[in-house]
Amino acid sequence: MKREQKKKVVIAGNFGVGKTSLIRQFVHSIFSDKYLTTIGVKIDKKSINLDNDLVHLIIWDITGPKHKEKANPLHLKGTHGFIYVCDLSRPSTFEDIDQKINEILNFTGVVPTIRVGNKSDLLSPIKLEKMARQLGLDFTSSAKLNLGVEELFAEMARKFV
Repeated sequence: MKREQKKKVVIAGNFGVGKTSLIRQFVHSIFSDKYLTTIGVKIDKKSINLDNDLVHLIIWDITGPKHKEKANPLHLKGTHGFIYVCDLSRPSTFEDIDQKINEILNFTGVVPTIRVGNKSDLLSPIKLEKMARQLGLDFTSSAKLNLGVEELFAEMARKFV
């Protein structure tokens, strides 16, 4: 008999890094080049089977803060884990990445965290590997080409079991 659990996962990062695109690709297998601004929060759900566990991910897509803004603490309440997304083609989205993650952890407490660099399709493989190492990324992804998306969310689910 499978053990079931529900876990709130927040997708955080600056505006325009591809948070919504990653979620849409994962949940609905859809990608659109149209930029969709998230206002407030959008919640999606998808379940992942892991051997004897069924993990229901409740995915919170929160508004990306603009320069020097912080995430809304109300959106972070009850978070079991979060994915911090940066855009590998825009350095401003990964500057101060440690500080931004620590600000979130101040609200959530210590929870599983994954750092992901999105839009990997815009870089050469050599530059991608170098940046991932320099930034201490756990994953690189391309929502557009559906690269690393399933693996990213599966890894988050594994962190809960």
